Amino acid sequence: MQLKELLTEDRAVSPVIGVILMVAITVILAAVIGTFVLGLGDQVSESAPQASFSFDFNSSDGVNITHEGGETLEKGNLNVSNSSDSVGMNFPDESVAAGDTSKHSNIAPSGETIRVIWTNPAGGGTNTIARATAPQ
Repeated sequence: MQLKELLTEDRAVSPVIGVILMVAITVILAAVIGTFVLGLGDQVSESAPQASFSFDFNSSDGVNITHEGGETLEKGNLNVSNSSDSVGMNFPDESVAAGDTSKHSNIAPSGETIRVIWTNPAGGGTNTIARATAPQ
């Protein structure tokens, strides 16, 4: 075999395969970078907390809401609402743990559905984590 034949040989990887590989690498890199730039990875992991609340309705259109168990929550991320009003929770501390009670008057008219709403501090989305209907 002569040196001149080695330099003029045509056998090599097809240019089509090279282009396909370059496009695939570009698409994968764009997807990874886009996920980090747009912050989609952070939002996937943020879901509503697991917590249990009990509702004790009294005769004067009031309700006592007690955190019965589950995750400790931040008071600033919780609201109580009915169909026409939404107010912050009246827990004594900033961290809401099992056994803490929030007292509300004039928010539970008879037959009204009362909700405890958690606001996601990372993205502002809301979730209803407890609900009850006032007796008629």
